[in-house]
Amino acid sequence: MKDTIVITFPYSRGEAERIAAFLRADIAEYTPEIFASVFPGRKRIIALMSMGIVVRKIAPLLEDKWKDPAVVVVSPDCRYAIPVLGGHHGANDLARELGGIGIIPVITTATESRGKDGVETIADRMDRDILNRDSTRAVNAAILQSDIPVQAIRGPSVVLAGPDVAFLVKKGDYSVGLGCRKGIRPDEVVEAVRAALAENMIQETDILAYATTTKKLHESGLVEAVGTLSGNLIFLDDDTINAQTGLGPSRASRIGLHGVAEPCALAIAKRKELVMGKKVYGRVTVAIAR
Repeated sequence: MKDTIVITFPYSRGEAERIAAFLRADIAEYTPEIFASVFPGRKRIIALMSMGIVVRKIAPLLEDKWKDPAVVVVSPDCRYAIPVLGGHHGANDLARELGGIGIIPVITTATESRGKDGVETIADRMDRDILNRDSTRAVNAAILQSDIPVQAIRGPSVVLAGPDVAFLVKKGDYSVGLGCRKGIRPDEVVEAVRAALAENMIQETDILAYATTTKKLHESGLVEAVGTLSGNLIFLDDDTINAQTGLGPSRASRIGLHGVAEPCALAIAKRKELVMGKKVYGRVTVAIAR
């Protein structure tokens, strides 16, 4: 199954085949259930039909802009390609790609329509993920007003920033939450993390970021260990940690937290799903989420 699919009515089959051949995409004929069928498994959907039909059919399917597929409507005369969902998440690029066969892209996202790149576009170009996705609204709004600098911080370092700063980190599917005893050594942390990853058949290169509580800011062994693992270590405040739900019991309640490893892993995870609940390795506690 290909990532891209073209949905068409029978009378537009010829035009749909031309688009599908250009994009190396699959083709499906329209049925009332087709959008519900392809939504979970496709990354890019092209609908060769009226936009009204598409809007009505996809509206009940929308879940999250970071999970939903990119949807582009191509007008029945094949003149225009209009992103209707996921403009910053592939639809704008798909519409522009269709310009290669003479279909005019109509871009409506605020930043790109003004000739500026949104933070999601910048992240894609740099092959990075946005760690704190809630920041994109404030950052993109600021981009509309002025040029926003992209600053590279080379570690080891500690960065304190507000909610209107977007953090771009190397791409990865998993997040690791870490708890540890006071005075932990770097080798203890590295050994614990590698054991947890091996047990779950996860590669170090698949890790988006590591996270712990700000109460561990002074644990140099933790910072050094994540550096050895070529990762990014995020320190989370108490409110962020305590906002996470679905956690097991934890002795961290003694320091005012619902937990450390599990909520820290979940807080920075993309899907908010625990892959491995907290597990103790010597003086280190590890949890993995995605």
